Amino acid sequence: MRTLCISFFLAFAAPAQTIPAADLQQDLVILRQAYETLHPGLYRYNTKPEMDAKFAALGKQFQKDLTLREAYLALSVFAAQVKCGHTYANFFNQTKAVKTAVLQGQNRVPFYFRWLYRTMVVTRDFTVDRQVPRGTEILSINGVKTPQILARLMTIARADGSNDAKRIASLEVFGDSLYETFDVYFPLFFPQKSMRLAMTVRLPGENQPRNITVEALTYEQRIAPIQARESARKGGSDAQFYWKKLADGSAVLTMPTWALYDSKWDWKAWLNARLDELADSKAPALIIDLRGNEGGNDIGNEILKRLVKEDLKLSQDRRLVRYRETPAALNTYLDTWDPSFKKWGDAAVDLEKPWPTAPGAVPYFLLKRYDDSPGGDVIHPEGNPFPGKVFVLIDANNSSATFQFERIVQRYKLGTLVGQPTGGNQRGINGGAFFFLRLPKSGLEIDLPLIGSFPTEPQPDAGLTPDVAVVPTVQDVVDGNDVEMAKVVYLLGKR
Repeated sequence: MRTLCISFFLAFAAPAQTIPAADLQQDLVILRQAYETLHPGLYRYNTKPEMDAKFAALGKQFQKDLTLREAYLALSVFAAQVKCGHTYANFFNQTKAVKTAVLQGQNRVPFYFRWLYRTMVVTRDFTVDRQVPRGTEILSINGVKTPQILARLMTIARADGSNDAKRIASLEVFGDSLYETFDVYFPLFFPQKSMRLAMTVRLPGENQPRNITVEALTYEQRIAPIQARESARKGGSDAQFYWKKLADGSAVLTMPTWALYDSKWDWKAWLNARLDELADSKAPALIIDLRGNEGGNDIGNEILKRLVKEDLKLSQDRRLVRYRETPAALNTYLDTWDPSFKKWGDAAVDLEKPWPTAPGAVPYFLLKRYDDSPGGDVIHPEGNPFPGKVFVLIDANNSSATFQFERIVQRYKLGTLVGQPTGGNQRGINGGAFFFLRLPKSGLEIDLPLIGSFPTEPQPDAGLTPDVAVVPTVQDVVDGNDVEMAKVVYLLGKR
């Protein structure tokens, strides 16, 4: 009991750190200069007057003293309005002080869940006495209806353009990250008055709602089930992909993440060994499960090498940047893993004429640095080719490298996409290289992508549509049905 009281005091009674308005205004000057000078997608979905208005709105909020939590929330709302999936006040890049004060606390809902038809549906119960079993519908939390909660949180959810499916997916909690977007922002928008959450729920098999009260989880309790896995991902050498054979010899390759920058695991050797095995066995199909995988390394290229019969140019898009060299006045605030990002040099060249799908409000340079050839990235056939069928299980989380892989698979008919529409955007995304913009007065960080991908001609403001659409129901969640995999098995049987 004493521990609970101490925890309560720290979470609710400790004085909030306040940032003076003058300091916030100084941070805003740096933020605006950096974004207007360097961000390649600042005007992709907003006109310059529209962005001017958004900067002005943030400036108005910064005209008064704010707590660190209030400043973080205001910055997050601004970042979401850029409509770029890689522009946000990154949880993982904040200082320890910000993480402790803003991102952690005993304020996590004690369950995992997904949004189905904008209804919050429990997928795993962590309450002490199992009050919300799988399939429970959460109707309200602390008197606020869950559709209202979703609508409010959509104002900070990051996605490219008008892809609201990605925004909703980012607000689900599956235990796939040390920091979940919902966990961070729900208590910022709806501050708790105690460690307990009053909820209205509808249990599986019941028609009438019931009222219950549950204990919120601490940050440490939330991450306990995934700590070992996350440690293995970061610097570990354990396999992060899973390989399973079906009765007919088909293989299921499950890839929860491609973010293996810091991993010591030799994923390339592991993956190629299994693709060799699959080709040698003449397996009828390869099922690649990318659900929940936002992206990371371009791991899909290793698979594409086994599927193409001739050289394949990955994209006709052009990679454009806004600068050749960063302004000296900004350099002290721009953190990154590769200092060469501050000076592209000869890699950034003048465009012969304005690129047709790039915003005309600002100048761009063509970035040639990462091209494998003068024509762009090319996939060359390598290894034992796989002649069987390929199915890719997709969802709205696929928004970066996984989105790019799925676009190639669909465009060149290398496989069948099964599931829900993806994240990302066919108009192009921003990423590839980043600055971590550290605002000196508040101590807050906001990610700044540096390379914009722009197609040759206008494209839909949307992610990819699956070749075979499959959407689970609440009853599927209750029963634990994997409807996407079931559809693939059905299609294999038909073939």
